[in-house]
Amino acid sequence: MSDGGSNCVRINCAHDDPETWKCMIDHIRRAEQENGTSCKVMMDLAGPKIRTGSVLAPLNKTRVFRGDHILLSRCKSELGNEIVSDEAIPSPVDNFQTCCTVPEILDLLVVDTPVYIDDGKIRTRVVDTQYPLPDGQLGLLLQVTHASPKGIKLRPEKGLNFPNTILPLNPLTAKDLSDLDFVAAHAEIIGYSFVQRPADMELLQQELDQRSGERRSRPAIVAKIETAIAVSNLPELIIYAAGKQSFGVMIARGDLAVEIGYQRLTEIQEEILWLCEAAHVPVIWATQVLESLVKNGAPSRGEMTDAAMAERAECVMLNKGPFIAEAITILDDVLTRMEAHQMKKTPQLRALHSW
Repeated sequence: MSDGGSNCVRINCAHDDPETWKCMIDHIRRAEQENGTSCKVMMDLAGPKIRTGSVLAPLNKTRVFRGDHILLSRCKSELGNEIVSDEAIPSPVDNFQTCCTVPEILDLLVVDTPVYIDDGKIRTRVVDTQYPLPDGQLGLLLQVTHASPKGIKLRPEKGLNFPNTILPLNPLTAKDLSDLDFVAAHAEIIGYSFVQRPADMELLQQELDQRSGERRSRPAIVAKIETAIAVSNLPELIIYAAGKQSFGVMIARGDLAVEIGYQRLTEIQEEILWLCEAAHVPVIWATQVLESLVKNGAPSRGEMTDAAMAERAECVMLNKGPFIAEAITILDDVLTRMEAHQMKKTPQLRALHSW
């Protein structure tokens, strides 16, 4: 991939283990030597995993439709922020049921609070915060307000989003702290999930200092902007972090779109680009870039336009897929063409020589 134009590889610490990560990094270093190129390693900390647990479905029902109800309970057996068992509480009612892997979030929700499941494919609102469960505990009853006309399957391990709800969660879980021992020693860049406040940046910096060892400088930190509060606090995050080590921002458009709304995303990503340009902070344009090309081998027209717009950022991130090598080559070509037309947010309008 490095010979096709890629100059940074992201390792998602939510998957695999240090032994596997080391093998990935060894492949990257070998490719650098063979191709005479330079490739950075970015390791993305998993952060709090707010997911659905086990799913129970009513008899003869496999899909959730608008108007259906979902019973949301608290997943059992916590270890820090990590759930080691996601067994849902059996329910006698004729509703779909799942649980939340970060149970304390349920205590923050009130009636009419929106709850989105699976990147917003299932949108619900809370209709009851004191719904009785068979074991005497209380769960939340959600009513589905949006779903495909054909219905959506409610699955385990899908993301839960809570727009308009401030979640006072520690962005570094017990797993993250364990992973940092490896990450601090091997990564040039650290992706910081769920960062929302300057105090979150300070926490990671302190943990890195404790693991600095023989390294002379901290790895660069990329703050993933994926919540409304992170957008609001972005100036403070930049001021606090950028003066202490190399710092960048990722527009995590997947979670951010669910949190603030797809219409709002279009202008917020522009605001983030403007703000970071003024502060001389590099930006990563992420989520579903050339997604159809990466997965199916052919891009949509809209994806090509989106990729061209990404030239205004310093970096563009592609997700993995069977056609990733072809996607990197095409993205490199698009960005090379567009860089003569665009300097960050300022159009250059070079001659096209079309006639």
